[in-house]
Amino acid sequence: MTTRTAPSATALYDVPGPVTRRRHRLYGFVSTALILALLGWIVYLLVDTGQFAGAKWTPFEYKGIQELLLRGLGNTLKAFALAAVFSLVLGAVLAVGRLSDHRAVRWLSTLLVEFFRAMPVLVMIFFIFVALKVQPLPALVTGLTLYNGSVLAEVFRTGINSVERGQHEAAYALGMRKTQVTTFVLAPQAVRAMLPTIISQLVVALKDTSLGYLITYEEFLHAGKLIASNLDYGLPFIPVVMVISPIYIGMCMLLSWFATWVAKQERRNPKTKAVEVAPAEPGTLLPGVQ
Repeated sequence: MTTRTAPSATALYDVPGPVTRRRHRLYGFVSTALILALLGWIVYLLVDTGQFAGAKWTPFEYKGIQELLLRGLGNTLKAFALAAVFSLVLGAVLAVGRLSDHRAVRWLSTLLVEFFRAMPVLVMIFFIFVALKVQPLPALVTGLTLYNGSVLAEVFRTGINSVERGQHEAAYALGMRKTQVTTFVLAPQAVRAMLPTIISQLVVALKDTSLGYLITYEEFLHAGKLIASNLDYGLPFIPVVMVISPIYIGMCMLLSWFATWVAKQERRNPKTKAVEVAPAEPGTLLPGVQ
């Protein structure tokens, strides 16, 4: 006859008993019911205000409207790709400047990082577009690059400084210069820790491309605004939101999935795997040792 042992508790978490499990199930049922009721109420309001009427969804059947949305999506991805690349480069340059041994370079880099990080993105975009007379796409990309690059500079600097101090001390002991230590020792280790934050900042850059419609850049939100303001279809604002929002969410989720995939590939890389140590075996005893 076997006896069932009760699950052992840990220092941080006690296994719930029967009463607690019933209470948790009740909480889950009530929360699910409230969420479903809220969703039902929202759907009822949309139906009651005629948001699902065929006339409001008719524009999406026309080829011209579809091409307008696709063109806007392409312009959004173009602006994001340029801003992402330039932001990563600028962030790396400013981070190196902040870590420099030269005081003037370090102070200048710090001043630039703090200034562009404190400035609202929209103000920078408008200043570049209006005051400097720059075209919409370069103005949008420049504004996004200056802001996100300054934020990423702090991410890179913090990531490199978080690497264990013994790593660069050992590299210096081998005769490596500071540039070699940063490039070949510190940066590869810091990337794994920085990757989630980098992707999160790139998601911010992707969403901020929607500010382009304020300077007449024909991106995805600008295309949706043109459709939503069409009087011939009864101002289909909600249908446009219901079409555009899932695409934005899907692109952000795709970035997050890409970050997870890169992290898994990094862990599988033979260069980053831990070296297996052979188990200890009896050896020859030293003279005089019994």
